[in-house]
Amino acid sequence: MLIRRYEMPWRSAYEVWAAMAWLSFLFLIVYFAGLGTVTAPAALAIAMLAVFMAGHRLRQGFEVLQVRASLSGRAMQVITTKRLETLTRDPQEIFLGFGFEWLPVHSQRLYELAKINYKDHALSPQLLRLLGFIENPQPDGEIGLPYIHGVEPTEHPLYRPLQNFEGGTLLVGTTQAGKGVALGTLLTQAIRRGDVVIFIDPKNSKRLKRVVQRACRDYREADTYMEFHPAFPETGVRLDFTFNWQKPTEIASRIQSIMPTDTAGAFTAFGWDAVNVVVQGLVSLEDRPNLMKLTKYIEGGIEPVLEASLQRFFEARLGAGWREGDDMRRLLGQAAKGQIKRPSDVATPQLMAFVTYYEQHLPQNQRDKVIDSQIRVFRHNREHYQKITANLLPILAMLTSGDLGKSLSPDPFDMDDVRPIMNLEKVERGGHVLYMCTDSMPDPSVASAISALAIADLAARAGMRYNLGSSRRISLFVDEMANVINLPLIEILNKGAEGGVTTVCAMQTLADLAKRLGSEDAARMALGNLNNLIALRSKDRPTQDFIVETFGKTGIHTMRVGINQGADTHLGDWSTGHSVQVSEQMDERVPVDVLGKLPNLQYFGSVAGRLIKGRFPILNPDFDQPSTEKAAA
Repeated sequence: MLIRRYEMPWRSAYEVWAAMAWLSFLFLIVYFAGLGTVTAPAALAIAMLAVFMAGHRLRQGFEVLQVRASLSGRAMQVITTKRLETLTRDPQEIFLGFGFEWLPVHSQRLYELAKINYKDHALSPQLLRLLGFIENPQPDGEIGLPYIHGVEPTEHPLYRPLQNFEGGTLLVGTTQAGKGVALGTLLTQAIRRGDVVIFIDPKNSKRLKRVVQRACRDYREADTYMEFHPAFPETGVRLDFTFNWQKPTEIASRIQSIMPTDTAGAFTAFGWDAVNVVVQGLVSLEDRPNLMKLTKYIEGGIEPVLEASLQRFFEARLGAGWREGDDMRRLLGQAAKGQIKRPSDVATPQLMAFVTYYEQHLPQNQRDKVIDSQIRVFRHNREHYQKITANLLPILAMLTSGDLGKSLSPDPFDMDDVRPIMNLEKVERGGHVLYMCTDSMPDPSVASAISALAIADLAARAGMRYNLGSSRRISLFVDEMANVINLPLIEILNKGAEGGVTTVCAMQTLADLAKRLGSEDAARMALGNLNNLIALRSKDRPTQDFIVETFGKTGIHTMRVGINQGADTHLGDWSTGHSVQVSEQMDERVPVDVLGKLPNLQYFGSVAGRLIKGRFPILNPDFDQPSTEKAAA
């Protein structure tokens, strides 16, 4: 088996001393030729050999010094939006910062560095300047080891085709590792491309918001940017997540997706049925459902919807004078006297008469399935009904309390509320950029419910786009993925590309996701729907294992040197031996422990099967603004 050349750059550049020796020999030959000791043809031949060997050795030594010159790493870099614009000329290419493609030689160098003290081989700033290398080393006070990026002396802007990201991208890293900076770079490019952008930010990052606002100001129309914040409803838009649907059952499925799961699934099924009954009743009455109406009729009772539905049904089937029939008049009289037992206190005598007439005087083949479902709920024991919907009511209460209820269940006839009413279809058709802050730190339960409901609505919208077709690209960015992941998000990751939805999800650890989904296997299954991985610094071992498994393995060379010596039985006999063995074994392309030592903003990435090592520059949206604009901002 052929083994590639073994390389060890982490040593002194002995080739430079050899080059000096050849140059000294050259001067010596010239001196002797001047004295006439060596003939001119012989001196010329020897001089040419000395020049060639000196150049060859100097080139070898310079290669070693060049590799060692990058061991000091690179400091964090700040760029302006104008600089980013020059780096992203082609909208069909995604800029991923600066770096290089990670090859087996880089893995080999990294494994060798783990055996030595890299500072012994780092070049001094004076020598760096003398050799012409750009001096921008990583400061000693920064987090992480500089040599990880320094295994390759040259770097360049990293680009990958836009189509490589249609399968979804996972951005993983611990706190303050650089996820926000990476998101800002990707968000700006999506806005510049003209995508419909939906960004779910649980923390309300002021820096990220400024990045998005600056990108909208530079590349889009004035009314493109829209914002939603539950703590500051007066500054943003109102969002109706129950507006778009093709079938009424979709609304019940959206609500079900944000309900806490139970072991047997019975309570979740009851919750779906409770929502569906109300939705079907409102649709039959040509009344558009929203969260506040659902809460009202599930918590307060189905009676108003049932009574209106029966009146509408009788008028359509029995004609305008349906109240004047003998049977109906008799039942109305009995109900008014309390002779018909009521299942709840909110049921009116008139409703009891209508229900009794429907059950006793209409044949089965003339009944309506929607009304049958409402009557089933109406007849259900009220106390038991509240128990089986116990998982549902808290969710609805969270989404309809106070000002949040007016923001998520907008009333178009409220003349005092001038905030725009938006839904995801309007966001898409208008080409908007929607910045959704869910305010998870003070109220994580409500934040999770809002995010999950938005994701469920987008999944339904993606299904419509899949069925009907749409040419406009939607870029979905989800920060803190573990807070919002649900079945609709997994569906978007799995099938969203066909519906024109491209997703970037950021998270900290695999354990966060496993806690949300119930097990590490479920978390890994969900992450399996993301084709690309960008891994910043990570301290959690299961997360590190997941990352290095994605990157795969490569052959790593190991050199073993053996020396033996000893005396034989005969006086004066002595033996010695020296052996060098180079072996190869398959190891991780990126050692697990290295992931916990990455400097801020640096990452390993797997994009469309390509492994890259890069670093994101910090995008400062205010750096190149005039002072008057900064003051106004």
